[in-house]
Order: sequence, then structure tokens, then C-alpha cells
Amino acid sequence: MIYKSNVKELLNTDKRGQIVKIDGWVRTFRNNQFISLNDGSTINNIQVVIDFANYSDELLKRINTGTAISVEGELIESLGKGQKYEIKADKIEIHGDCDPETYPLQPKKHSLEFLREISHLRFRTNTYSAIFRVRNSLSFAIHKFFFDQGFVYLHTPIITGSDAEGAGEMFRVTTLDLDNIPKNESGAIDFKSDFFEKPTNLTVSGQLEAELGAMALSKVYTFGPTFRAENSNTTRHLAEFWMIEPEIAFADIKDDMDLAEELLKYVVKFALENNAEDLDFLEQRLIEEEKQKPQDQRSDLPLKEKLRFIIENDFERLTYTEAIDILMNSAPNKKKKFKYLIEKWGADLQSEHERYLVEKHFNKPVILTDYPKDIKAFYMKVNDDGKTVRAMDILFPGIGEIVGGSQREERLDVLTDRMKEMNIPTEEMDWYLDLRRFGTAPHAGFGLGFERLVQFVTGMGNIRDVIPFPRYPGNARF
Repeated sequence: MIYKSNVKELLNTDKRGQIVKIDGWVRTFRNNQFISLNDGSTINNIQVVIDFANYSDELLKRINTGTAISVEGELIESLGKGQKYEIKADKIEIHGDCDPETYPLQPKKHSLEFLREISHLRFRTNTYSAIFRVRNSLSFAIHKFFFDQGFVYLHTPIITGSDAEGAGEMFRVTTLDLDNIPKNESGAIDFKSDFFEKPTNLTVSGQLEAELGAMALSKVYTFGPTFRAENSNTTRHLAEFWMIEPEIAFADIKDDMDLAEELLKYVVKFALENNAEDLDFLEQRLIEEEKQKPQDQRSDLPLKEKLRFIIENDFERLTYTEAIDILMNSAPNKKKKFKYLIEKWGADLQSEHERYLVEKHFNKPVILTDYPKDIKAFYMKVNDDGKTVRAMDILFPGIGEIVGGSQREERLDVLTDRMKEMNIPTEEMDWYLDLRRFGTAPHAGFGLGFERLVQFVTGMGNIRDVIPFPRYPGNARF
């Protein structure tokens, strides 16, 4: 009987002496005798040994890097170094040829910039296969964490008529003929002719709808795509990305911080336990990459040690006001090394400030709380001082902000006043205000940018490398 398996299983279970069948893509073919085969189940390849005398020259010439093949043969103990088993081939079938003259992924080192240009093929490289296996584990761990804690997974709309952030930088959704846009008597766009009969957009957040669920189900979370039409060509921004947004009823800002810290530690630990080989590879890749950088720009800790550091240390918690004092008195601020100098309370913190707090001052993850209300969203609960809101951001080394959340404003009168202050139409948001009219309760939640989490865990420097098909200004391929 032929045992059909994958590379990961064959390398990790003892099936010696059995006839096995395996499918995969050729990584290398040496001396017409040794095929290095990978099927994406693991960072490791399995070696297939063939007796070239048993195969035609025509078939051997078709076995190139990238060729898809099936192999049948006996699983034997390997005589070579670095591998436990190999397959002594009895039969080889070619599923798909790969022309070595035109295939862009030859067995050599390719730059990340080059691989971004061929992102439809980059899954086949060691780096990207490792990244997307880690991404898969983190995704599964998030769902498992919330399921085990009794949360309800809520699917919130992707097409929405509200702007949760109040930022206005949204992608418009319409079926109107852009070459002949209908206008009303006042000359404005006649949205009554549009599919939804009102202006609609791709969502920037599922938070407001998640609040509706939490106020009936107590604990809910969303995990889905969100969209920002910001013209940001940076290593930290995408136009389409995934967000995890839990909402918890009968909870305050402390409950919110506790939940976020627990979630982050859980998923990082899950990746360490389930993707050890992938993380070993990515750690070595990062070490090699950083050899080209000046010493002061290299990571303080190897990748896996940095991840263990997250798990083993409590996050530092301090107020925005305390952070401003630290930053104003810091050497980079006094010596005018910051691009954005901190001159007074009320400044909106930039990435350089967040990273200074995390990487230089505390040398650990930081949770900042109680931000000025003028720089935060309308739905955040106003503190008794009337100047600050119960917001919290979690800052990570190398990334900056990875989580943003708050206790939500449950008082109808205060929320209505805030919306008016920020020119948010209360009529269109009447459904949201109903939460405060009928059985209001303290509640809180946060948003975790999934790609920034994957970026941190894999050690990748560019967020475009941790999502399969990145969307950014000027790019919507595939």
C-alpha cells in the first residue's frame, strides 16, 4: 500500500521502509540524481534520490527548479547531513513543466524588492512561505483565544455608510456612471440614483457595529478586512489590511488593557510553539540582513529572544501626560534630534516618539493611556478632568503602535456633545446613540492591526511583505 503524505509529516514521523507518495515543486536538481522537493508544508525540503539510468533523458531535462512533480518510492534513512529521511524514487510523474529560461525564481538569493514585483510567485521562496505559515498560525491563535474565552465572532459590514474614525479618508462605493454622474437640483451628486441610495464606503473599522453586538452578547470580536484611502507610501501602512476588534460589555479601560496584553502574549507564544523552524529561518535571515546596517540600527535581541521577551515581561503602563514629560526631557528632544519636537502637552505622538519610549526609555512594550480628547475619536469616554479620554495605545519595539483602544463613552449626553464638537451628524448615527438610550452600560474595546502583528513576529521590515497581495497607492495588482 502506498502512503500518501506531505514533506512535514514524512520528516517528522517514522515511516522508514514504507512506499510513500509525495507531490511538490522542485527546488534544485543536482547531478541528475538528487531532487530537493518542497510542498509548502514546512520550511524544510525532502531529498529524492533517483537512479538516472532508469529515466529517459527527455524526462530528466524537464526536472527544473519550479517543476511540479509526484514521486513514489521507499522512505529510507538519509546518509547525507542535515536530514533524517529521503525518498529512493521508483516513479516520477511531471505535473507541470517550468522553463528555466523564463522562470524568475532561480536557486539564488533574491532581494525583497524584486520579490515584491513578482508577488504572485513569491510564496514559493523560503522567506515568504515561512511568513505565511506564521501568519496562518497567528490567525488561528486569535480565533482560538477568543473562542476559549467565550467571545462571539461577529461579521461586521465591509460596505458602510458611517466613518468610525471620523477621518474621512475612505474608499467610495458606487454603481453610478462616472462618465455621467447624476446631479440633483442644487448641483450635488444625486445619490438617490445610486445602488444604496446614499453615500457608502469601504469600512475603516468594524468597531461601531461590534459595539452593537457587545451590548447584547457581552463579548464579541471581529476579524476582517478594513480600508484606508491614505496616500501613505511607508513601510507601516497599507490601503487594505486586516483588523481584530474585540468589544466587551461591563468593562473599563483596565479590563481593555488586560485583554489586549493577554491576547498579544497568547498569540506570540502560539507562534513560538508551532512555528519554531520558520522563526529560526526568519531569525537567521534577519541577522544576515542586519549585517549590512550600522551597529546602532541593528536589533538589540535575536528575533525569537525578542518574542520571548514580550511573553515574559509585563507591559509598562503610563499616562500620556507622563509620556510627554519623559519625551520633553529626553536627550533627542533637547538636542533637536526628533523630527517632530515635543514642545507642549497636547502634541500628537509620532512613530519616533513611540519607539523612543519603547526601545530606549523602558526597553519593553508600553501601554499609554488618557490621551487629550482633542486628538482622539468621538466615541472615547471623557475623563472627569474634561481634557482627556480613556484611550489606550500599545506600543511595540520596531513597530510603534500595534493596538489602539478605549473605554467607550456610554453617557448619551456626553457622547452627543462630543459628536457635535467634531461635526459628526447625530441624525445618521441615531442607531449608535440608541445603545445609550436603551440599557446603556460601561464597555470597552480595541483594534489590533493584524499585519503589524505579523510584521513584529516575523521580523520583517516592510508591511507589504506580510500580506499576500498588498494594496497601496498606485498598486492593486491581482
